Amino acid sequence: MTESVTASALVDIAGSLARSVGQMIHEKRAAGVDVAATKSSLTDVVTEADREAERLLTEGLRSLRPEDAILGEEGASVAGTSGVTWVLDPIDGTVNYLYNLPAYAVSVAATVTDGAPGTMSDGRRAIAGAVYVPTTGELFTAWHGGGAYLDGARLSGPAETELLSTLLATGFGYTVERRTEQVEVLRQVLPRVRDIRRMGSAAVDLCMLAAGRLDAYYERGLQPWDYAAAALIARESGAVVRGLGENAPGEELLIAGTPAITAELAGIIAEAYRTLQ
Repeated sequence: MTESVTASALVDIAGSLARSVGQMIHEKRAAGVDVAATKSSLTDVVTEADREAERLLTEGLRSLRPEDAILGEEGASVAGTSGVTWVLDPIDGTVNYLYNLPAYAVSVAATVTDGAPGTMSDGRRAIAGAVYVPTTGELFTAWHGGGAYLDGARLSGPAETELLSTLLATGFGYTVERRTEQVEVLRQVLPRVRDIRRMGSAAVDLCMLAAGRLDAYYERGLQPWDYAAAALIARESGAVVRGLGENAPGEELLIAGTPAITAELAGIIAEAYRTLQ
């Protein structure tokens, strides 16, 4: 079986699970939210819905693809023998979910570690993925070489523009040190773009970029579950997804947009971080 055939089958699994679990957490939100724990700081929360969603995703994958590995944000870790690892974010944008803000999503990605183009800094390469936004009912999907889609309609990514006309999204970490650093970098970026949007979900940001609703996006400190599916969706829509310099995108930095805009942003951000050293 070729990778393209495999990936197109895997995206159906990703989309079906993301949608069903997303609908569950949306219904669960109406009954209220219980904070189960905190992670990197008191502001970095985990809800009972996160844990329930990850359990349902894991059970679904174990039933459908028992030989695959699983890596989940909330601790799911299953070994596999197929070479495929599913990377899960049961609720990307948990703080939004906690406050009943609309920008949260379920992210499901099938990844491999073959070193081919598109590999991220953690060594993984997504070959199929889905992001479901429960509050809008939108399902974003993509598979390697097959394009990116919103509810079945093909996406064409952001249009080329000038940096000064760029609507740029970003996000912030949860520790004081990381936030302080990110604010200093933003001070260098903000005067050079049209405006900034801070949605609170990397998966939502990257999907909005793929849909042409944002011009560019960057963030530092992302983990694989934050971007695995959505970065593939952005890339398959035609956007560039890159890191700093020759480095692969990922935790150090992920920048997405058109070629010209990402190149300009990479230079500005790199210079901003140099001034902090």
